[in-house]
Amino acid sequence: MNDNAPPTDVFVAVEEETYPAATWRLIIDDAPRSGAANMAIDQAVAEACTAGASLPTVRFYRWQPPAVSLGRHQPLAEIDLDAVAARGYEIVRRPTGGRAILHIDEFTYSVAAPDHESRMAGGVMDAYLRISNALMLGLQALGVAADKAPGTVRVSRDVSAACFETPSAYEITAGPRKLMGSAQSRRGGYVLQHGSLPLVGDITRLIDVLALDAAAAMALRQELAARACTLAQALGVAEDALVVTFAQVCAAMEQGFAQALNLQFKVSQLSPAELRQSAVLIRETFANPAWTGHK
Repeated sequence: MNDNAPPTDVFVAVEEETYPAATWRLIIDDAPRSGAANMAIDQAVAEACTAGASLPTVRFYRWQPPAVSLGRHQPLAEIDLDAVAARGYEIVRRPTGGRAILHIDEFTYSVAAPDHESRMAGGVMDAYLRISNALMLGLQALGVAADKAPGTVRVSRDVSAACFETPSAYEITAGPRKLMGSAQSRRGGYVLQHGSLPLVGDITRLIDVLALDAAAAMALRQELAARACTLAQALGVAEDALVVTFAQVCAAMEQGFAQALNLQFKVSQLSPAELRQSAVLIRETFANPAWTGHK
């Protein structure tokens, strides 16, 4: 881990599970990418992993320009398109489920592997728990008293359009507040999970681009501020103070994944085939208004 990262003496026990040692690929994207590019790359990598053309992969990345991502089946009508355009944000629809996220000032991870890989075996929540344990160890290495929501937690049907309003089973929390949101897709023989760690800033900025009347927006803003937090807030510093860099988060999360899942990482880049497939997916899916606008 980076020597400049904050020290920690906070550790939370995680469930013991034994895995055979394995080598996975680690991709750290130094340059931020558009929303369509990030979603296309995640899917292209998952497809390559399933085909045996790439090792199971953990990717760390950022977004530029900031983007509002929708869950796979979330109605576009829940977003105020004029407000999005006025702020210079993009809109993209994820291949995974869940609710809207504003990707700004954040660290994003993705995990892609064949569904028969031992760490992905079982159902959605089995893999979700294992990945949450890895994320929790990474956050603890940064000094966060991170935990995860109980496995019995379920999000109600009347939850708002905002992903960070409330944690679902095994999502990462800092005290009573949600710190990381994640979503998973299991299709085509692969498992793809990605998630968001807001680093700094106003956690309620998403409310500005939701299609809500003034009273509903105010109520949801207050609720979100009480129930969710950034990494800076979890560390007890000012919301706009970047005390942990993207590189430091990457190093801590690499350590957390390696320890929790018994992995060695081969640091690498996208293959030429993955780049070609991601270009196709950008054009045909993730930058295609027909995909973004579907219900």
